[in-house]
Amino acid sequence: MIDSHCHFDFAPFCDDPKAYLELAHKAGVGKLVIPAVGERNWRLVRQLAEQFDSLHYALGLHPFFSAEHSRQAMNALKAELEAESLLREKNASRCVAVGECGLDFAITDVNRNQQISLLTQQLELANEHNLPIILHCRKAFPELVRVLKHNPPVAGGVYHAFSGSLPQAKQIIDLGIKIGVGGTITYRRANKTRNTIAALPLTALMLETDAPDMPVSGFQGEPNRPDRLVDIMHELATIRAESKQEIEQVVTLTTAELFRISL
Repeated sequence: MIDSHCHFDFAPFCDDPKAYLELAHKAGVGKLVIPAVGERNWRLVRQLAEQFDSLHYALGLHPFFSAEHSRQAMNALKAELEAESLLREKNASRCVAVGECGLDFAITDVNRNQQISLLTQQLELANEHNLPIILHCRKAFPELVRVLKHNPPVAGGVYHAFSGSLPQAKQIIDLGIKIGVGGTITYRRANKTRNTIAALPLTALMLETDAPDMPVSGFQGEPNRPDRLVDIMHELATIRAESKQEIEQVVTLTTAELFRISL
């Protein structure tokens, strides 16, 4: 399986990445995608992927940290993605997407225009380099859809940690975006999300932990881990009509195809 969204450069993983990767591999999670949050961790996610073959990464500017992004941040991102593009021509890049980016209107003193501008420019960069996009959205769904319609992602993408309604999910899928399924579905009280995920086409789904965030049920208060992707997979199988084997095969293939990761 592939964990399509894991902040593996964060604590506690950064203390002993090899040990946490071994836990993931033993559980059946063979590959991880690490989304960046800003200039401060671009180098670190790249170094981790250079150190471990099972890691890939995305480069972007996360809206939650928009106050940290300098005026030069977008120019820096352009330069980074251009360098990755040259490496990709030599099959030497592990950068598989642009992100984590999006809109987060839930934060205090949010600068909506800045976030919309940063997202728009990152969508343009993703299209320029034919890379998928990793999207984050809180309290900004209509605005996100509006931006996506003006800048359709040519290489697709994934809406990370989806917890919306079925009509919202269909809007996203119609824009060529996959739905990231995380720990939310392991909570029986999350009926809206569970019912939505159960009703969507299997080919529209991808699995993620968002570790060390979004703990699965039974592990509240603990840092989430990539090996717990198996718990999300198990719960997905309980709410879907397909067999667990079919779900695992289809979702893994979908993730590999979006990010162009060899299985």
